[in-house]
Amino acid sequence: MQAIADLQELLLHMQPELDPGRYAFVTLPAGFPLDPAHVVASIREPEGLSVIIPEQVAVELGLPVAFTAAWITLTVHSDLSAVGLTAAFSQALAQAGISCNVVAGVCHDHLFVPVGQARAAMDVLRAAQAADGIHVSDSA
Repeated sequence: MQAIADLQELLLHMQPELDPGRYAFVTLPAGFPLDPAHVVASIREPEGLSVIIPEQVAVELGLPVAFTAAWITLTVHSDLSAVGLTAAFSQALAQAGISCNVVAGVCHDHLFVPVGQARAAMDVLRAAQAADGIHVSDSA
């Protein structure tokens, strides 16, 4: 499928899907051996390697969890150069009082929201996908 860059098309076809698991944001100690198969996402920071892994893996390895999240994938194939999608859904979530950490993959956007607000986040995203859910200004 061709990547979509048009904001209206992206919003119309977001199709959020909630993963049934719980995911932990952790910082790995230097040299910590972690099976790469457990890593959902990672980024190197001055403080160490931050990773998102299944919560149960973090617990089993005794890693301190900074944040436990639910994982929502926007299944639309978003173009990495598209403008406004993150702003649109994050604004809708913010208006509902839901924090969101976003990881962009090559094909999809992945949202990590507080576990206790996962269903509410899905409701907000589905409303945003509806014709009157998010209004995108032509002047933006």
